Amino acid sequence: MKLTVHAQQQEKVGMPKFNSCCGIGYPEMCVGVPDKTRDFRSGTRNSRDSVRMKFEEKHDSYGTSIGKAQPDIGEKPQANGKSVANGDTEVCRKPEANRKPSVSGKSLSMYTWKEIQRHNQETDLWLVIDRKVYNVTSWAHKHPGGSRVLSHYAGEDATDAFRAIHLDLDVVQLYIKPLLIGELVPGEPSQETNKNSQLVEDFQELWRLLESTNMFKANFRFFFLYLAQILALEALAWLILWNFGSSWTVTLLISFLLTISQAQCFYLQHDIGHNSLFKKSKWNRLMHRFVMCHLKGLSTSWWNHQHYEHHVKPNIYPKDPNIDVGPLFLVGELQPVKYGKKKIKYINYEKQHLYFYWVALPFFVPVYFNLQTMKVMYLRRHWADIAWVTSFYIRSFITFGPFYGLFGTVLLIHFVKLLESPWIAYVTQMSHIPMKISQEENQDWLTAQVLATCNIEQSFFNDWFTGHQNFQIEHHLFPTMPPHNYHKVAPLVRSLCAKHGLPYVNKPILKAFGDIVRALKTSSALWMDAYYNA
Repeated sequence: MKLTVHAQQQEKVGMPKFNSCCGIGYPEMCVGVPDKTRDFRSGTRNSRDSVRMKFEEKHDSYGTSIGKAQPDIGEKPQANGKSVANGDTEVCRKPEANRKPSVSGKSLSMYTWKEIQRHNQETDLWLVIDRKVYNVTSWAHKHPGGSRVLSHYAGEDATDAFRAIHLDLDVVQLYIKPLLIGELVPGEPSQETNKNSQLVEDFQELWRLLESTNMFKANFRFFFLYLAQILALEALAWLILWNFGSSWTVTLLISFLLTISQAQCFYLQHDIGHNSLFKKSKWNRLMHRFVMCHLKGLSTSWWNHQHYEHHVKPNIYPKDPNIDVGPLFLVGELQPVKYGKKKIKYINYEKQHLYFYWVALPFFVPVYFNLQTMKVMYLRRHWADIAWVTSFYIRSFITFGPFYGLFGTVLLIHFVKLLESPWIAYVTQMSHIPMKISQEENQDWLTAQVLATCNIEQSFFNDWFTGHQNFQIEHHLFPTMPPHNYHKVAPLVRSLCAKHGLPYVNKPILKAFGDIVRALKTSSALWMDAYYNA
């Protein structure tokens, strides 16, 4: 099936013209592309051919050149067909049928998928990246993203997840190189046999295209304006207090302004936490602490560990902490039936959709976020986070203390969090709770992300209100991509999904809000049936 993006769509989002031979509407990638193409970032014409890519092999039926052997992440071919690390993955490495790889003079073993899949426990944890086998058992607790992220991929191919989550692949390779124990046996597929190899290759080809066209490069003006909006709202709130006093009317007005500032701050920290601003992870971490800890008063360590687990296994029960919300709520089809058959009734789950309004919406941020932050910071002794979060409260007391006093300032902080909570709860839950929730099925990256997420229709308001999380599918596929580029790659993702028969769900925002409650009602009905009839 040929799935070409229409020219009108391309002009609308500022994409370059597409070659009709490209199966998913990729831009022309062969030698001889016109000199003038559209700049992906600005949408204006320029004389530089920003998407010219050279391929050594013939185009397949998909319209792109996909080599028989995929290159190692972060490697560049030399003339003799071997590779060196520098981040260029355009040309594929030539496989050598009977070679015996070695690292530091030590011979590496060759493994089949059957052997690898036996090492799928936290105490015996192997994973595969670019056909290389790594034993990360003893190192997992040192992993910056937490050990659970690694254990979720135990005995599986983690190539696309590895590429998606990490920013500087060359640096990461330095950490995992000592953990290398072998490679896949020649002739073994690069992924498990249950995965569609053509789909995986097509997705990786799309990834290389987006890298070559600077879709992962941040627009600093966008992020500057984002931060300026947040700081301007806080400054305006203080100026209103300074000039008009702290009456009830003024307090309600500044609370409204601070609520907008805090919600937008949440979206900004989310993007920076995914390393989408700077090219160096250390600068992203520093900026993330400034926004999340200093401006919002929440822990980056808690957020990162939980959020990355969600990203690598979205809507997979119980690996995704975002859907493991029992005993207060039962979501999907598995939890309700499990609780029902065991006659578990901590609360009346028949009315859990009402608890969403009464409990989840008002207390999601002021109670759940705050308690999780405090628990993680103090129990795990994240002293840097503690210091940064303390600076949030010091700044708040200095800014608002003269008007409200110590106790009044604490009340103002939590009142703002109470107002912010429904906003954040709706936006974070609308793209996942109504979607498929299942146990581990070991799906490829594209399939797993698309089935667990949905998009919200684009508009200026929706982009702003959701912090560009209305493009949740694109965000989950490419977590390190700056949000201002989501709408540019969406047509390509939609076409790739259509080619492989995957649903690409895009819905109005109000329907998405309602779908949360409808999904909870469906789950409660499953619980009732299992509880009373099983």
